[in-house]
Parts: sequence; structure tokens; C-alpha cells
Amino acid sequence: MEYNEFFVNGMRLLGAGMAMLGAIGAGVGVGIAASGGVQAMGRNPDAAPIIQTNMILGMAFAEAVAIYALAVSLIIVFAA
Repeated sequence: MEYNEFFVNGMRLLGAGMAMLGAIGAGVGVGIAASGGVQAMGRNPDAAPIIQTNMILGMAFAEAVAIYALAVSLIIVFAA
């Protein structure tokens, strides 16, 4: 059975969009980390440098998931 070219391209783009669903989790994670960090710094200003360092590190790890999702999405669109 031979598939139509439009069907194959549509499924490829649908798969790329589904791969980018990982960016939703990264966005939520960064928002929660920023919220918790700002609240902690507001409650204990003396510990702000330590809290800020840990918050930025956590955000970087959360954003790594979004970068992986973007890489997979681009591979699906352009290399598959």
C-alpha cells in the first residue's frame, strides 16, 4: 500500500508538534522554580545569593528538556 505524499508530510509535522509537547513541561518547571526562588529570597534575603544560584541551575536543567524536544522536532521535520 502506497501512502500519499501529503499524508506522509502531515504525519511528519504532527509528530514534530507532538515532540514539542516537552516544552510545556519545561515552561511549567521554569515558572515553578522562579516562583519558589523569589518567594524564598523574599522570606530570607540573607540567603539570596545561594538561593539564586540553585534556582538558575534548576532552570537550566529544566530548559535542557525543552532543547532536547526542539532537537527531536527539528530532526523529525528535516531529516526524516
